[in-house]
Amino acid sequence: MEVYIEPIGRLINEFSKLPGVGRKSAQRYAYKVISMTESEAQEFAAAIINVKKKVHYCKICGNFTENDICAICAERDKRVICVVKEPKDVIALEKLHEYKGVYHVLHGVINPMEGVGPNDIRIRELLARVNEGGVEEVILATNPDVEGDATAMYIAKLLKPLGVKCTRLAHGIPVGSEIEYTDDITLARAFIERKEV
Repeated sequence: MEVYIEPIGRLINEFSKLPGVGRKSAQRYAYKVISMTESEAQEFAAAIINVKKKVHYCKICGNFTENDICAICAERDKRVICVVKEPKDVIALEKLHEYKGVYHVLHGVINPMEGVGPNDIRIRELLARVNEGGVEEVILATNPDVEGDATAMYIAKLLKPLGVKCTRLAHGIPVGSEIEYTDDITLARAFIERKEV
């Protein structure tokens, strides 16, 4: 005999597919949805559908946007490019209000154990941006873990012959952590004290 009736079991199953959501959390979320009014549930579902329809990647940097080009790429100083792993890292850095340049989102890092090589992430696009000219510095802000460091070193090696200053965030960020979860003071210090690679 099934513990849950099919619609509840299906909803729990869907919630449990989200990163960081275990079976118990998924169950709590499902029960919360059941307790919503029909209009609240429709608004919740509409928000999911809306984000899937309207949000896509900026054709320049790869960050989330509703337009072809994100507001950061349209308005900011293009002489400095900050390279990050994911769009959520852009949000973490933007909260500091320290950085005035543009970003480049790789959408991953080099990870041979998971079959992710340099051609599987947006390194070619970064090189194309630098080759267009006008870029003075590339800040490598990948996570300070094995994959993030390997990716940063690989990119730095490619950028050296292009005559662009290449820096890496200072290691005030604990090794093995993720930028998204780093406290603001540590992240700000690491950003300000970045070093040339």
